[in-house]
Amino acid sequence: MFWTVTQSLLNGLATTIEIFIFTLLFALPLGLILAFGSMSKFRPLRYFIQVLVWVIRGTPLMLQLIIIFYGPGLWLSHNIWSGNETGRITATVVAFAINYACYFSVIFRGGIEGVPVGQREAGQVLGMTRSQIFFRITLLQMVKRVVPPMSNEIITLVKDTSLARIIAAYELTFAGYSFMKSAGLTWPLFYTGVFYLIFVGILTLLFNYIERKLGYFR
Repeated sequence: MFWTVTQSLLNGLATTIEIFIFTLLFALPLGLILAFGSMSKFRPLRYFIQVLVWVIRGTPLMLQLIIIFYGPGLWLSHNIWSGNETGRITATVVAFAINYACYFSVIFRGGIEGVPVGQREAGQVLGMTRSQIFFRITLLQMVKRVVPPMSNEIITLVKDTSLARIIAAYELTFAGYSFMKSAGLTWPLFYTGVFYLIFVGILTLLFNYIERKLGYFR
């Protein structure tokens, strides 16, 4: 039974990692775009993004996931995600990417605004273009500032992947819970927690390493 549970949890872990990676792949650049939009001098765009971020951050991720997965089917009389596992994972990634992009945008914005204006002005005096100022001055210092809060959000993402079971996506928590539901076993749930702890532990070590490498800004 132990090896059966382990194999099932490893299959669920593979889906969890897939959701995690694809969410970051889309949420990080989208969050940066939203951060720039929220600082735009074009007021309609700035207000639209600020309202969007407020709505997404102010409502539960579980609710957003349910709406994104079931909503199109009810509104269009056609489920755009299909009922298979791939469709469920795709819907999960879309919901997670939108949600985390909004959180990341606030972090990115704080990191950008935290860079002293005088440094950007110095770049202009030296004849640097706006793109050169951003990539050579602003971006490097922004990364240093955003790593600690970003690490917290990314670790939270690991645990939030468990919400995918709400739409029956076979991720890690779903795999552990299935044994309690079918065989009345509770120890697989504790075993599931070990997988999460290892995953989070690896990320914690990785972010600690990154913070040490960025220590030259101090």
